Amino acid sequence: MRAAAFQYFRQTLSDISLAKAQTTDASILTGWKPRNIGEITMKIVGYFDGTDSLLLTKLVAKGIGTIPIANDWDGAGKMASHLEPGDVDLIVGYLHKVIAPVREVEEKTGTIPKMYRGLTAYDLLYRANTFDIPTLIIAPKTDHKAAKKALAKAAGFVTLVTPDEVEEKILGILA
Repeated sequence: MRAAAFQYFRQTLSDISLAKAQTTDASILTGWKPRNIGEITMKIVGYFDGTDSLLLTKLVAKGIGTIPIANDWDGAGKMASHLEPGDVDLIVGYLHKVIAPVREVEEKTGTIPKMYRGLTAYDLLYRANTFDIPTLIIAPKTDHKAAKKALAKAAGFVTLVTPDEVEEKILGILA
């Protein structure tokens, strides 16, 4: 039994080494990212924490992969500001995940916590804009005008969607 388990372990390590050796030079630089399962290449949706888990489950059932991404202040996944080309094919999340928290007192005194100082939605999503990654920000329709104001410069390249239309928009973009 032990010999069989050891042989299985050695073969698994060998398979992993072979898979890593077959990656492209770019994947070696950016880290090994297995996106191919057999002959299937999956589209990947990067989602901010709080995105509807039923939506994410529906996407996976349709053959679309999902990975968590994070803003720079809650750390719930890969930092959105560190995305590289090919990491994700689309980004989705609620408005509050791309707007850094700042208190009124901090704005008046200029003592914004160093972690958030100057960080805007545009800064957070800069790589999405640079690498043409479609970005869907979820907000109620009644709040879209205020959301555009809060997004400031980022409003020029993100798409605001309602919770009811987000699945349809994702499938339309990734089709």
